[in-house]
Amino acid sequence: MPKKKTGARKKVESRKVREKLSRAAKDNVDVAKHPCNTSMECDKCQRRQKNRAFCYFCNSLQKLPICAQCGKTKCMLKSSDCVVKHPGVYSTGLAMVGAICDFCEAWVCHGRKCLSTHACSCPLADVECIECERGVWEHGGRIFRCSFCNNFLCEDDQFEHQASCQVLDSETYKCISCNRLGQHSCLRCKACYCNDHVRSKVFKQEKGKVPPCPKCGHETQETKDLSMSTRALKFGRQNDVDDGGASGYDDYWKNLASGGTGSCPVVDDDEEYGDDEEYDEEEDEDEEANEKSEKDDEDKGYRDTFGHLNLGRTYASGYADYEES
Repeated sequence: MPKKKTGARKKVESRKVREKLSRAAKDNVDVAKHPCNTSMECDKCQRRQKNRAFCYFCNSLQKLPICAQCGKTKCMLKSSDCVVKHPGVYSTGLAMVGAICDFCEAWVCHGRKCLSTHACSCPLADVECIECERGVWEHGGRIFRCSFCNNFLCEDDQFEHQASCQVLDSETYKCISCNRLGQHSCLRCKACYCNDHVRSKVFKQEKGKVPPCPKCGHETQETKDLSMSTRALKFGRQNDVDDGGASGYDDYWKNLASGGTGSCPVVDDDEEYGDDEEYDEEEDEDEEANEKSEKDDEDKGYRDTFGHLNLGRTYASGYADYEES
């Protein structure tokens, strides 16, 4: 017979369960819908931005502050949780606020629960965009999460990042530890794993859930359910192929000079190698000049040989009516 649990033991176990659920809820917070990340329009400059205590552009104070934890703009006095007592009066504006969060730069109301819990559970604490590496203090826009790799993104880079997020770092869909086909893909590490190498001793797989990535612990997804693409590299003459299947360095350098992509530096054809057509034209002109000079030399030699001969009046000399006497 197992020992009967005491009341203190039950309280400890229930507290551990609540802490586990709170940690899981903190990781799964929808940043886009949280009150500290809501959209706000400045009363003075009319510019839309993230919820802030002061405008990011004109630094003006807002008339109706929004609480970063509960999202309310007016304290209705329905509970006695207020740190600043205001019996029989509804408080709005600066009479409702109690602090400013150092992470999200938003007002926190004077409720005891909001003041004591928001600083520890602020979803924008130590947030940095994965693309531009800017935090909340460096830009005035909102913060989002990538739907594939679950990394933080600013409002300027969210669409561009998500359009190119499903690209593997390898050139094939094979597992990075063996040569078999990777059936599980991690969108954060951009790698594929087979059924054997997806198992990890560090990150345990919970029952009924997908296996975590053995490298970073992020949830993996099946490769067949994703629109994953591999990295494509083009070297030298493989970068530009003609319609007939042939390729050459001339086309490759022309492509680079016109602004194309390649793995070698751009070199001007005229300065470095020259143009084949110009070479052909110059060679043809040189050959014609040599042939003409050779022909002139031959004619001059013939004239020197027969120059002392006098054939008299002939038809060739212009005397068509010449008759022999």
